[in-house]
Amino acid sequence: MSFDRQALPEPESYYENAGLILQGRGKWRTTTCHFHGGRTTMRVNLESGAWVCMSCALKGGDVLAYEMQSTGADFVTAARSLGAWTHDGRTPAPATPKAFSARDALSVLASEANLAAVAASNLAYGTQLTSDDLARLQTAAQRINLIRETYP
Repeated sequence: MSFDRQALPEPESYYENAGLILQGRGKWRTTTCHFHGGRTTMRVNLESGAWVCMSCALKGGDVLAYEMQSTGADFVTAARSLGAWTHDGRTPAPATPKAFSARDALSVLASEANLAAVAASNLAYGTQLTSDDLARLQTAAQRINLIRETYP
């Protein structure tokens, strides 16, 4: 099995199918960031698929990164769901889990804590969280708890 970047969906159709309304012209379009409460602060590159939210600072280099962030899926699962994980005829070697470094744990904690802080701020200002927001917040809590259990 292997990853085939060429099999990733075309960015514009992927983001539109993901429910984003792309505004503007040119290769960078503006849309709503579903990661922090729905403000129109996310920019999407229609050539590379890269995306960045100017408010919550979440970002990624392609549609695969967006799929991973929005669903909480790992690389292989997200690549499979996008049709970019192909069978190359070889028998896969047994997977050995990689050690999750303390640096990686801190990076995940920073992202998830930022997401929780934005959600808390939205609630403090009377903005109701959508069901997607609540699901993403639950994923953040699960990730934080997993790290807490891994690094007691």
